[in-house]
Amino acid sequence: MLAGALLILVPLFLGFAIPLYYRPLVTVVHHSVEVLVYFILALLGIGLGQMPGLGQQLAAMAGQVAILVTGLLALNMMGLWLWHRWQPMSADIAATASTSSYRRLFLAAARPLAAVLAGLLAGYFLLPDLAWVEDLATWSLMLLLFLIGLQLRNAGLSLRRLLLNRQGLGIALALGASSLVAGVLLTPLLGVPLFQSLALASGFGWYSLSGIVIGDALGPAWGGVAFLNDVIREIIALAIIPMVISRRPAMAIGYGGATAMDFTLPVIRSSGGLNCVPVAIASGFILSFLSPVLMGLFLALAGGTIPS
Repeated sequence: MLAGALLILVPLFLGFAIPLYYRPLVTVVHHSVEVLVYFILALLGIGLGQMPGLGQQLAAMAGQVAILVTGLLALNMMGLWLWHRWQPMSADIAATASTSSYRRLFLAAARPLAAVLAGLLAGYFLLPDLAWVEDLATWSLMLLLFLIGLQLRNAGLSLRRLLLNRQGLGIALALGASSLVAGVLLTPLLGVPLFQSLALASGFGWYSLSGIVIGDALGPAWGGVAFLNDVIREIIALAIIPMVISRRPAMAIGYGGATAMDFTLPVIRSSGGLNCVPVAIASGFILSFLSPVLMGLFLALAGGTIPS
């Protein structure tokens, strides 16, 4: 069972093992990942829309998302604060990002929500019960992980240099460890087995992957919970980074999780200065690599069973 569930991670490592020397092909991979993410999120929405008792399911999901978001926020901030106290870093106070740039970022955060909502409405009102949706999502997920592995390998980043960035590595480990502690503590509140709770806590803000991986293993309802938990993390990160980064850079950079290397990086750069950029890239890259590995491991140990 463990080997079978972890098999889904093989495409990630396979992609990471392949260097691409033709740069236009890297661009094609990047755009393919973006299209595939929205396609799979729409499939997640279709699965949600076709669930029996949708209204009750959505009400239960709202409570579970609130528990996850609140618990992870509290434990993550505590863990990152402890790291900052032990290994403090300073930020250069740079020019504040423009209102229009923040608007673009928040609109970009709304696009995946729109993809899931469109799929949900289509699944509920338009499409018949599609038994093949789950299989299509599984194969699409494996292709996505392969392409993400290619992206990580060919991002122009030295894995050795990233791992030697003490602040970036420390922030990533503080965020990861505090998330797992939160997963343990939230287990009775979520009403799920321990390893499922740990899997839900291991998204680290990577909503475009966590919702897909969790949904593929545990069903669309839990996939929706994982997706919403991580997309809300990203939105909260966009709001708190400018307020916190001048005094507690590790907390501002770390809470965004895996998004620190891409989506929240412009806000980190504009609010904290250039010296925060390599730290953010290092922490985001490490968490991007750890997230699918930990989710796959915990889901394998959980046996992929959905709690009644």
